[in-house]
Amino acid sequence: MDSTESSYMSSPEGARKHAASPPPKSTSPDSEEKPTYVRFLVSNSAAGSVIGKGGSTITDFQSQSGARIQLSRNHEFFPGTTDRIIMVSGAITEILRAVELILSKLLSELHSEDENDAEPKTKVRLIVPNGSCGGIIGKGGATIRSFIEESQAGIKISPQDNNYYGQNDRLVTVTGTLDEQMRAIDLIVSKLAEDPHYSQSMNSPFSYPATYNAMNYKPNGAGGKLQNSKEERSNSVTIGVADEHIGLVVGRGGRNIMDISQISGARIKISDRGDYISGTTDRKVTITGSQRAIRTAESMILQKVAYATERVIE
Repeated sequence: MDSTESSYMSSPEGARKHAASPPPKSTSPDSEEKPTYVRFLVSNSAAGSVIGKGGSTITDFQSQSGARIQLSRNHEFFPGTTDRIIMVSGAITEILRAVELILSKLLSELHSEDENDAEPKTKVRLIVPNGSCGGIIGKGGATIRSFIEESQAGIKISPQDNNYYGQNDRLVTVTGTLDEQMRAIDLIVSKLAEDPHYSQSMNSPFSYPATYNAMNYKPNGAGGKLQNSKEERSNSVTIGVADEHIGLVVGRGGRNIMDISQISGARIKISDRGDYISGTTDRKVTITGSQRAIRTAESMILQKVAYATERVIE
C-alpha cells in the first residue's frame, strides 16, 4: 500500500485521474466556480479504505466528483494527532460531492461494526487556517450560530494550539448525521472560498515545517520536557501524563501501551506511583527510540489523553 500511497502523493498527475476543466478565472465572479479546497482528518487505518486497492477507490471518487483528492503520506500526521490529512480541491460543487463520497464510505464501514444506531452521528474535523476562522465565527459568533441553526450540526472551533512550532491551523469539528455534516461543510467551505487569503494555503496542504519533531518538542501544559542523547537511535523524550489518565495509556492488561510500542517501534517506560515530575502530580512517561518512533508514540499517548479530556469537557 505504501508504494501506491507514495505515488499518489509524489506525482501531481497521480491524484488527478479525472479532473474537470477549470473555468477561466477572469470570467467567473461566482466563488462557486473558482477552485478552492477543504482539508480534514482521517485515521491512519481508515486512509487505506479511502485509497482502495491499487488506488481504485480514490480514482473512482475523483472520477465521480471531478474533484482532486490528496492524502498526506503514511505516518505524515496532523500535529498532535495520529490522523492523516485529506485535501479535496476543485469547484465547491465538486468538493462537496467528493467529501460526501468519502464520508459515506467511512460511515458505511463504521455502521457495519455498530448496527445499533439507524442514523449514527459522527464527527469530522476540518483543518482551517487560524486567519480564516474569524469569517466562520462572525461578529459576536453570529455566523457560526447561523450555520449551526441552518445545518442542525454541532460546530466547534478549537483554540489555537501554540504547543507546536509552525502550527497555524485550527480544527473545526462538525458533529451530526451525514446530511447535517454535509449542510454544515457546504456553508463553511462557501464562506472560506470568499476569503482571498484562504486559497493561498492550497499550495502547501501538508507542510508543517519542524512540526511535531522530537528535536523541536516544546513543553506543554502536561509538563513535557525533552531529553536528547547524542545518537539518533537512543533519543529519549519524557512527557508528563496526569496520574488519573495513566490507566488509559496503559490499557487493560497493558494492551494499549503494548500496541503503542509495537506500532511506533519506541520503548515506553512509565514511572511508579508517586514518582511525579517535580512540582506536579504527573507521572513520567519516557519514550525512547528514533525520532519518528518517539513522535508517533508521543502523539498516540497524547491523543488518548486528549480524548479523555474531551469527554470530560463535553
